[in-house]
Amino acid sequence: MPIGITARCIGLEATIPDSYFVPTGCIGKNDGLDGVRMERVELRHLRYFIAVAENGGFGRAAQLLHVAQSAISEQIRDLEAELGASLFDRSNRSIRLTAEGEQFLVDARAVLAAAAKAAANVKKSRRGEIGTLTIGFFVGGTGRFLPAIVKEFRVRFPEVQISLVEMAPAVQHQALQNGSIDIGFTRGLPPTEAAILRSEHFVTERLYAVLLRSHPLAKRRNISMRELADERFVLNDRKYSPVVFDKVITLCSEAGFSPKIGATASVSSGVLALIEAGEGLAILPEGSQTLSTEELVFVPLADRTAFVDLVIAWSPQHESPVVRSFIDLARKRRRKPTVEIPGL
Repeated sequence: MPIGITARCIGLEATIPDSYFVPTGCIGKNDGLDGVRMERVELRHLRYFIAVAENGGFGRAAQLLHVAQSAISEQIRDLEAELGASLFDRSNRSIRLTAEGEQFLVDARAVLAAAAKAAANVKKSRRGEIGTLTIGFFVGGTGRFLPAIVKEFRVRFPEVQISLVEMAPAVQHQALQNGSIDIGFTRGLPPTEAAILRSEHFVTERLYAVLLRSHPLAKRRNISMRELADERFVLNDRKYSPVVFDKVITLCSEAGFSPKIGATASVSSGVLALIEAGEGLAILPEGSQTLSTEELVFVPLADRTAFVDLVIAWSPQHESPVVRSFIDLARKRRRKPTVEIPGL
């Protein structure tokens, strides 16, 4: 089967079938020479030519390649006819390369190296060892585990190009569907998207009440939701983080009240800024502590259901060997669910 190979790829040795064609113009092309045609040059021609050039004669090349000397001579003549130039000076008993042959030797080696690399890369791609990977995440939801996983993955698969894209959970769900990200560290998927995407539980996060340090409850070891009935709440905008928003509303309902919503923000950092501005308190997952400041205090909620899950999600439609390699590593590094109540 013919394959396209460009001479700019270099390195890596591999066995390339002789029947593979080198595409027109890949080797020794000179637009100023009308006689240069590369329609029928195959990798076999290049291998024979290089063997003759490097071993100083047809006889030695034939022995090395385990091919009849007459076959090599015929292939070299065909190659020279195709190129419209003599590659060897045969006027003396020992042959030597012509000026055109010297140049062609450089290019022929580059093409064989490129072909070898192309073949090797196919195998690496099949094993998930080469390619690109785009990971969606949101600050405050990935803690310290994501950098550690990415670092280990880079060490194991140095030829995979990784990109990290910060986006809210709901935005990640859409990005996974349209293929703009390959993997998402996000909140649980709603039923409509769970039918399209795949996800696995990654970590369970305790929910915390986030207060100003001057708040009367700031020094408590834990707080129950019913103690917050008279407080104003700063919430994550449901459009961007529906799981956390709905969880807070549910916890308030279970505690017997409806929250007084003072403000909303699209990201957790905005929520914390509004708390510092005196707009109220918030209920946020454990990972948001990475965004905290000296003015704020995180106090764990005592309620038994005060936790949310973080999942790793991907689209089966866009799943690749690289995606599978990353998921396999993430599975080995994920934390076990932790839902115990501190201080009780």
